[in-house]
Amino acid sequence: MSGFIAVAQASELTVINDGWWPDIDAGQLRAAQRIDSSVTDTRLQVAITGAMISANRDLVAFKARNTVLGYTSLAEVPSDQLNGISLLLQLYNRAVSCLACSELYERYRSYDTTKAGSQNADELTPSIDEYRRDARWAIRDLLGLGRSTVELI
Repeated sequence: MSGFIAVAQASELTVINDGWWPDIDAGQLRAAQRIDSSVTDTRLQVAITGAMISANRDLVAFKARNTVLGYTSLAEVPSDQLNGISLLLQLYNRAVSCLACSELYERYRSYDTTKAGSQNADELTPSIDEYRRDARWAIRDLLGLGRSTVELI
């Protein structure tokens, strides 16, 4: 036995958003985050949908403010660009991507309960926290807020 496990090729998938926020191309997310096809399209879609719900809720006031200003999508909101893409779109995509990956890694931790799997789960914990941090930073950057909250005691 070689230990090789054939994995089905992932199909192209776009997760449709609410019309104001951008749709998410699951194939691009897979490539950017190095998610292999052992994560099924269905599982990835669930994670992306949950991430979009979370990000959209965090940004509800931003959307309302810009809708009042007449913008019908995030792509219309004026923003600097890098690589020809709005920074706001890039930040939104980063937030959703990081939130989706944190959920996928959380589920992966409980998937393999062997000793090696338990050790791997412990190693993944910092990654999960880092994904959450990166998502929070992307949302705060999109909102134009600082990344730290300081309070005097």
